[in-house]
Amino acid sequence: MTTSTLIRRVLVEPLDIALKKPFGIAGGAQTRAENALVTVELADGTRGYGEAAPFPAFNGETQSRAIAAVNAALPVIVGADARSFRAIAAAIRPLVQGAGSARCAIETAVLDALTKQAGLPLWAFFGGAERSLATDITITTGSIAEARAEALAFTGQGFSRLKVKIGAGTPEEDVARVAAIHEAAPKAGLILDGNGGLTARATLAVVGALEALGIKPILLEQPVPGDDWEGLLEVSRKAGIPVAADESAASVADALRIAQSGAAQVINIKLMKSGVVEALAIAEVARAAGIGLMIGGMVEATLAMSMSACFAAGFGGFSFVDLDTPLFLLEEPFAGGYTRSGEQMDLTPIAAGHGVTPLRA
Repeated sequence: MTTSTLIRRVLVEPLDIALKKPFGIAGGAQTRAENALVTVELADGTRGYGEAAPFPAFNGETQSRAIAAVNAALPVIVGADARSFRAIAAAIRPLVQGAGSARCAIETAVLDALTKQAGLPLWAFFGGAERSLATDITITTGSIAEARAEALAFTGQGFSRLKVKIGAGTPEEDVARVAAIHEAAPKAGLILDGNGGLTARATLAVVGALEALGIKPILLEQPVPGDDWEGLLEVSRKAGIPVAADESAASVADALRIAQSGAAQVINIKLMKSGVVEALAIAEVARAAGIGLMIGGMVEATLAMSMSACFAAGFGGFSFVDLDTPLFLLEEPFAGGYTRSGEQMDLTPIAAGHGVTPLRA
């Protein structure tokens, strides 16, 4: 008799989604989301879905690399038992090197199928600590006028935290943009995200100039390149603002190094960087070391965002939530998942799995 949790088929296909405007960070802009959809089908016909969202400007991963990585992992996925999801995660890891989004999509689809079959929502599977989150919203790179207008619009829509991309221009331009945002939305908590686009010296200059204007961000995220550990530590010691590691925190080994060195006070966990299973280990290391937790993502649709929301709410204790990218999509290829009102994300409608299905399925 065939076990109903055996994986009998895995499909991967491109998922291209138009954006309302280019999503710009210090490393470049993405004009559309070139993602991938992974479907895992169990022996009883239950289907689970996972989204890969590579972002070349972030770490160089592309859609073609993610799809190739999923295909390379098929021999160890098909025929495996979804109940052994940790064994599956370990088996695919050496086959998908350099393609964290492929790991994420595979593990998401397996867990979605498994928990969907069991009638268990993923927020409960991950621990059930919380059932709602409040996300920030991002002001991407662009002009001062655009930044001011977006700050007004977003706070008017109910967002109390604004994440501001910096590092694409000069430090003086960054200061001017942040000052304009603060003037437009003086009560909003500001998170500055450099995506590794600044030096430690430039970062501290920006922070000092903002302080002189009476502006103190609530978080400074990855100001220096991911491999600049000395620079990250210098900023962390001197900025007077909590520093979050993002590009510097792509693995549990990175998390351990941060815990040992004190290079950051917060770790931004993105399932697209490490996959789901390793992200759990990163979260446990951070919690044990007293490091704050942040949940974030690449340019993702509702499927990946719902998975990350279930992860963060289920685990609990995430002080910073950055799950806003579906709001930047011109079209939404999925149905279901969390519901949103302003900054509030409600996971209670999710009855099983991550609750998301493709509209064309």
